Amino acid sequence: MTSKTTDTTPPAPHSPAEIEVNTVTAADISASLKAGFSDFMARPVMSGFFGLFYAVFGILFVWCLVWLGYIWMIIPAMVGFPLVAPFAAAGLYEMSRRRQKGESFGWSDILTVMARQSKREMGWMAFVTLFVFWVWMYQIRLWLAIILQDASFSSMDGFLTAVFFTPEGWTFLAIGTGAGAILSAVLFSVTVVAMPMLLDREVDFVTAMLTSVRVVTENPVTMLTWAAIISVTILLSLASAFFGLIFTLPILGHTTWHLYQRAVTVE
Repeated sequence: MTSKTTDTTPPAPHSPAEIEVNTVTAADISASLKAGFSDFMARPVMSGFFGLFYAVFGILFVWCLVWLGYIWMIIPAMVGFPLVAPFAAAGLYEMSRRRQKGESFGWSDILTVMARQSKREMGWMAFVTLFVFWVWMYQIRLWLAIILQDASFSSMDGFLTAVFFTPEGWTFLAIGTGAGAILSAVLFSVTVVAMPMLLDREVDFVTAMLTSVRVVTENPVTMLTWAAIISVTILLSLASAFFGLIFTLPILGHTTWHLYQRAVTVE
């Protein structure tokens, strides 16, 4: 089935003054989760495809690290992997947007819309996301060199022993967790609303990021609760050898779209 919509003219650009940040409550999260689950159940194969793609990419990424002998990077990579989830969910946002408007759509509609995002402001957000992921990996390597410089990382057993069963390893975990929490909070704040907004509206990526930060700072408890839900859900999915992402990533992606709709009003 293909889309019946033929008008592809983008809406006029919006200024920050036209964007209103709303109060977001726990009830909004609950309602968005229900709507996100409904979107997933309406098109489970298409939604699951994006989760499967993300899961397969994660598996291949870890396999490459093992093949290259970078054993020490596996755990940091798995922990930092959720940082790129918002960008991976772009197709899910488009599915929810079209369902919300009552538009029919097929594979070509969603995939071509995603391809067009590379020519819009979404490409800059992808750069921001990947840059933060790079910073995450680099700072882990730095702390490993400073704190665990004498440890052996030639095998997974040796790495786990050094990290979890030595005083130096506990220091590394404490510092790494703190630094990771800061980076995750920063990236969540600038992307949670920005990603779906860039797909939905003609705004520049700086305006989208500032709006996203406003949503978080004006609704700190609710939005940090949502961040915790995302983090715990994805990390538990990773524990299932990534395959839990086939279900959880689509639901979280659809839910994020509906939460964005509740968090922001564009005049």
